[in-house]
Amino acid sequence: MRTIILILSLITSLFTIYTATFGQFTPVIQRGLFIGLILLLVYLYYPTSKKKKWTIIIDISALLGVIASITYLYISYPTIENRIGYVNHADTIFGLIFILLLLEACRRVTGWALTVIAGIFLAYGFFGYLIPGYFGHEGYDLSRLMSTMFLTTEGVFGSALAAAATFVAMFIIFGTFLEKGGAGKVFIDLAMAIGGRKRGGPAKVAIFASALMGSVNGSPVANVTTTGVFTIPLMKKVGYKKEVAGAVEAVASTGGSILPPVMGAGAFIMAEMAGLPYSAIVTAAIIPALLYYLSIYFVVDFEAAKNKLEGLTKEETPPLKETLKKGFLLLLPLLVLIYFLVFAQVSVTRAALFSILAVVIVSFFTKEHKMGLKNILDTLVTSAKSMLVVSVACGTAGIVVGIITLSGLGLKLSGVLLSVGENSLFLTLLLAMVGAIVIGMGLPPTPAYIVFSVLATPALVQLGVPLLAAHMFIFYFSCFAPITPPVALASFTAAGIADAKPFKTGWKSFMFALPAFIIPFLFIYGPELMGEGEWLEIIYSLLTASVGVIAMGAATTGWFRRNLMIIERVLILAGGITLVIPGVLSDVIGIMLIGSVVALTYINKNTSNNVDEHIKEA
Repeated sequence: MRTIILILSLITSLFTIYTATFGQFTPVIQRGLFIGLILLLVYLYYPTSKKKKWTIIIDISALLGVIASITYLYISYPTIENRIGYVNHADTIFGLIFILLLLEACRRVTGWALTVIAGIFLAYGFFGYLIPGYFGHEGYDLSRLMSTMFLTTEGVFGSALAAAATFVAMFIIFGTFLEKGGAGKVFIDLAMAIGGRKRGGPAKVAIFASALMGSVNGSPVANVTTTGVFTIPLMKKVGYKKEVAGAVEAVASTGGSILPPVMGAGAFIMAEMAGLPYSAIVTAAIIPALLYYLSIYFVVDFEAAKNKLEGLTKEETPPLKETLKKGFLLLLPLLVLIYFLVFAQVSVTRAALFSILAVVIVSFFTKEHKMGLKNILDTLVTSAKSMLVVSVACGTAGIVVGIITLSGLGLKLSGVLLSVGENSLFLTLLLAMVGAIVIGMGLPPTPAYIVFSVLATPALVQLGVPLLAAHMFIFYFSCFAPITPPVALASFTAAGIADAKPFKTGWKSFMFALPAFIIPFLFIYGPELMGEGEWLEIIYSLLTASVGVIAMGAATTGWFRRNLMIIERVLILAGGITLVIPGVLSDVIGIMLIGSVVALTYINKNTSNNVDEHIKEA
């Protein structure tokens, strides 16, 4: 069994590299073969039961069902293309087998949430005629549903799986090669060398390391488990409370999903979903990502100052010069990636391929991480396993997207949002924010964005929001769901590592990231923060927004040069919010409010929260 898994994993990675780079199949066949290989690996990696031997019959039946349905698709597709509009019984049967096996695979690797959602949407497509009123429809029989889901690019084999089978899969392989090649350790050592000895150093290490790792792997939970096992104990060691240490790591890891150039493969998914150039998406994401990490940096800095937390000692941090000298070669593949994406402007998959080759070549110049044939094969096998969750999730999300398109539900929901937006765009944005977060609580960021963007972005666009800004808005809040209570999965994972209370860690994460929740609204109302407009306007907006998020960080922690009184926290929070809102008048008000608090801290640096206690007593 182990040998079969290794061979299938290797075939999956090699098939991905070949088809994503050269492409020799029609879209349905390429995506069908890819998801077929993925499903086989799911049923091998995640058996029904490891204790009850008789359950192997279920798994073997599932494997045979996957092979049969994908073989039918491959053999019959030429004739299927010639009989568009006519569906025979075999199409329906094999389509049904495939959909059921996909849903079961989704349950095994991602849990019940997405599986149940997809099942509800399938039921909606079938029984829509029973639903009265605006959201009802004529209903579709089984053959129509299966033909759409299984034989076209409008269902499972749609744009979400297209991205998963090409861009995302290639960057998963690249990320795995980076990690196996030693770049992960370089990220952490570099972060330690830069920020380890500063005030609250380990928290700043978590920010830098998690940002770099998270941009490549794209999973907040996986990022927490990768870097958190190292950074969280260090934070606790210098005096951070358990919940604070977990919250800092969760927030820092979540931000990697919005950090260019990779954005956890989100940039490539967005390019596919929105039909926009990758370069435009990455350029627009730079300033919001900078504001996100700027706000987090000052939150942890103020928290450290408030609690008088020192950094690591000189002996505990690697020298920067030596770290750069040792790690520069291992960081070259990232520079190769940026060069081919930004300057050479080759296709995304080609850029990923060249970067993978760069990792292998660079490894031969290092003693510890030299990648021979065995290491390369092991890395390809590991990459295939890492593809399972996102690939199955994107395939299952394709079912939801297909039903939304087929039934016209997207247009109907857009109509509802439009009717709300007639009175207030802000209220519509709030509803879209809540929807993206709620969907994201049960799904990983990528499928959450795929599902909800189909529903919400048309309405936002019709209300005058630019297409890129609408997609970015939904994507950001889908990414923030893992640190938003009550279901904050990244925070709960970090709490487990920190031995902290999960719900308390979740609320700490939310409070630390609060300035970041305002950023998506900013680029809706101020396109300069997405790099649009004159350079002076962009720089001015960046400066005022930066001061604003720093001020909100001070309000969140209750510290700026000293402990702030309640009234001072309210004033500086109001100043931060008004300063990040585009407009000269709001900027003037924000500067006056923030300036008054700063002046008070200079007038009486020794004032503390004891004043608040006297006020309460009075």
